[in-house]
Amino acid sequence: MANGEGAPRSALLDEALGPGGPIIVLDGVWLAFDEKEILKNVSFTLQTGHTKIILGASGAGKSTILRLILGLLTPDRGRIFVNGERIDEMTEDQLMAVRTDLGMVFQEGALFDSLTVRENVGYKLYEELHWPIDQADARVREVLGFIGLAEYLDRMPGELSGGQRRRVAIARAMAAKPRILLYDEATTGLDPITALTVDQEIVKLRDLESVSSILVTHQLRDAFFVAEHTAVRQGSSLSFDRAAGRKAAEAEFIILRDGRIAFEGTAQEVREIAKKDEYIHAFLS
Repeated sequence: MANGEGAPRSALLDEALGPGGPIIVLDGVWLAFDEKEILKNVSFTLQTGHTKIILGASGAGKSTILRLILGLLTPDRGRIFVNGERIDEMTEDQLMAVRTDLGMVFQEGALFDSLTVRENVGYKLYEELHWPIDQADARVREVLGFIGLAEYLDRMPGELSGGQRRRVAIARAMAAKPRILLYDEATTGLDPITALTVDQEIVKLRDLESVSSILVTHQLRDAFFVAEHTAVRQGSSLSFDRAAGRKAAEAEFIILRDGRIAFEGTAQEVREIAKKDEYIHAFLS
């Protein structure tokens, strides 16, 4: 597929530009660094309020996809849409407006060690969006309450555990109320119990706040928890139940192999195909 105005319309492009179209679209995306092709004809869509979980070996292009969606990289060929807008041809100034609806959670949390939890979470609100202080502080308290860390408002990052730092990073990413959150190895380096608390925050944001999400990970335990559970609030209680039926279909896996999508489907479907596909079976093992 050639890039530019002369490129033929694809079904994904029609979907991206149609009413109620997906919130993110990659349409025939290719990318190479020097002579090495990283992504080869990658296409997928993310519906509003749904989750894509991207798996693959080291160097398969998982994090590269997130950088493309953020506009930090430009594809050699193909199209990328965020909120119905084509971003791969945008200028940096145009991309800044698109990024206001994108939140990013990095592997190490990337908190500012010299700022309090309050200042970290509210950084974008104070410094970039210039919200009034009282309004920004109210939003910071709201998101810290959502992740269960309201009492840590004036702590320094060095006083937090690894899991608490990741949850604060999630709070910071959601502070400006983006509709899309991108997670890059958000649970790497955490013990299983701590990682579960981060997984639960990802599920809560999707199911209670209708946040669309893309999760890059090599932690299969976390991937399947996010895919197979749903957050249910009843009054003041919150539970994480097994997702079933249509809800289970709202989270899909993408498995990359040699720069291409080797599989895309639900948790149940990936378990079934693993019985027949040696690569996927070996990867999941």
